[in-house]
Amino acid sequence: MNDILNNFTSIVRKGVDEYRMIDDGDAVAVGVSGGKDSLLLLCALRHLQQFYPKQFSLRAITVELGFPEMDFAPVAELCRRLGVPHTRIPTDIREVVFDVRREPNPCALCAKMRRGALNTAMKEFGCNKLALGHHYDDAVETFLMSLLLEGRISCFKPVTYMSRMDVWQIRPMIYAGEEKIAAVAAALRLPVVENPCPEDKASKRYEIKRLLAQLGEDYPDLRSKVFGAMQRHPLEGWAPTPLRKEKDE
Repeated sequence: MNDILNNFTSIVRKGVDEYRMIDDGDAVAVGVSGGKDSLLLLCALRHLQQFYPKQFSLRAITVELGFPEMDFAPVAELCRRLGVPHTRIPTDIREVVFDVRREPNPCALCAKMRRGALNTAMKEFGCNKLALGHHYDDAVETFLMSLLLEGRISCFKPVTYMSRMDVWQIRPMIYAGEEKIAAVAAALRLPVVENPCPEDKASKRYEIKRLLAQLGEDYPDLRSKVFGAMQRHPLEGWAPTPLRKEKDE
């Protein structure tokens, strides 16, 4: 199991290094939703913390959406075994999004409310960086969503400064693909909490995911080409450190 985690952590370290995500003295909050992505991110950062040359602290924060069937006790136990402080934030997000507002685009409001709760909690604990579980495939999907649905060339950044809250968002798994994440999470037997949200398989992101899967049958390297174009163009904030050096020279 150590070899599996070592291998995955090296992928995480590549993202951390190339986008200079962590500095000495950082207090990093990990947004732990209970999904495989955030659980594995927490494990990898805890492992990285033991040998990374820059010292940083970790705290796990779970925003509970208000679905009664979601049990986060196993997540709390994982955090205890890892030696990472864990805080659970109860919210009424499910009720607001589906019962009160009845949003036509519930994912956008849910994400906004979750991020707000995370940012508030991390500031209360003195954390200056928020690590999110977005990965390689998320980046490609987000790029195509912006292009096809909004007519924009855009994507979230690996590192983003949120001036309103004076915090940084980092995405250390930016080089890790979804299949790899799923395989490692299963091998480590992480306590994944299933999301019962009715929008889980009905969102625009899910449609783009299916479209990419279909196109991938004819163009197997489509994802890598899109991701590479984002770095080489580059989109704002997407040039990794080596490319920045070449550009400066």
